[in-house]
Amino acid sequence: MYKSLTLFEMAGALSTHAGRAQVITARNIANADTPGYRAQRLTPFAESYRTEGTLSQIATREKHLTTAPLAARHSVQTGKAVAPNGNGVLLEREMMASVEASRAHSRALSIYRHCMTVLRLALGRAS
Repeated sequence: MYKSLTLFEMAGALSTHAGRAQVITARNIANADTPGYRAQRLTPFAESYRTEGTLSQIATREKHLTTAPLAARHSVQTGKAVAPNGNGVLLEREMMASVEASRAHSRALSIYRHCMTVLRLALGRAS
């Protein structure tokens, strides 16, 4: 049987990352006319997942021994100004980012569903 459910953790982290990407995209679209606002973007999931082992533990209290969830560790990158008023939001780019976040979330759910199917089959409860 499985000793580690890392695939479930990865699917959850991918889902959370996709949700955060949607929030940032929505914020960018909401500020499309704000002078001086710079578009923001999350670090790609693959890059942040690769660097997970190099991060130190995050604790809010001295006796906490747990680390923050993987998806909470993603940094935000800021775009460049593209409009004369200093705004850096391109609506076309934001629409593409929204679609990509939606696809990543669907991918995470598919991975999770597949893992559940494998576990059910391993337990002899295929239904």
